[in-house]
Amino acid sequence: MMSMYKVAVVGDKDSILGFKALGVTTYPVTGGDEAARALNTIVREKVAVVCITEGVAQLIMPQIEELNKKLLPAVVLIPNNQGSLGLGMKQIKKNAEKAIGADILFGKEGS
Repeated sequence: MMSMYKVAVVGDKDSILGFKALGVTTYPVTGGDEAARALNTIVREKVAVVCITEGVAQLIMPQIEELNKKLLPAVVLIPNNQGSLGLGMKQIKKNAEKAIGADILFGKEGS
C-alpha cells in the first residue's frame, strides 16, 4: 500500500487553528525554542510539506535554510492571522531565481 505524504503547520495558535479542521497536523508554538523542537519532530515524522507562519519562521530561519537544501520537507512560509510580512514571497522569488537564473516574478534580471 502506498503511504500518503503528511502536511504540517507551525505557528501561533490563533493563526493555525483552522488547519486542524482540514486534518493537517498542527504545531502551535509561542517561541523559537518550541518552533525548533516542532521542526525537529516534523523532520523525524517524514512530513512532506510544512507550512510555517512568517513570524515564527523569522525565529528559526537558519534551521529553515538547512531544510531548504533537502528535498523533503518542502517549507512554505505563510502569513499569520495579522497579515503578511512578505517573507513567503521573498522565498518564492529566491527559489525561482535559483532555478531559472532570472527574476520572472518581478521582471528584474540579477536583482
